[in-house]
Order: sequence, then structure tokens, then C-alpha cells
Amino acid sequence: MQLIKKLELYRLENKITQEALAKKLGVAFSTVNRWLNRKINPSKIQAYHIEKLLKRMKSK
Repeated sequence: MQLIKKLELYRLENKITQEALAKKLGVAFSTVNRWLNRKINPSKIQAYHIEKLLKRMKSK
């Protein structure tokens, strides 16, 4: 499954706003919004942190 799709599923399942998700990932709200609207893709560093967040939440 595509990383951004996983991120959106995580956000919806956990009832997290885009703003809260941005805070967790250390990026601007507009960045998360652009990812989720498929306007831009995360950089390699951002993708690493997204994967790390998803793995951490999966293990809980």
C-alpha cells in the first residue's frame, strides 16, 4: 500500500486532524494537506519519519 494512503488511513482511524498529524511529524499543516491531496510527495527524510510513526503506532 502506498505510504500516503497508509498515513491517511492512520489519521482517519485514530481521528487525528491534519494539524495534529503535522505536529507529530514536525512539518507544517500545509505540507500534510498537500501530501493527502496528492499535490506533492514527501521527501526521503519525511517518508522515513512517516514510516517510523506508522510502525510505532502499529506496535502499540
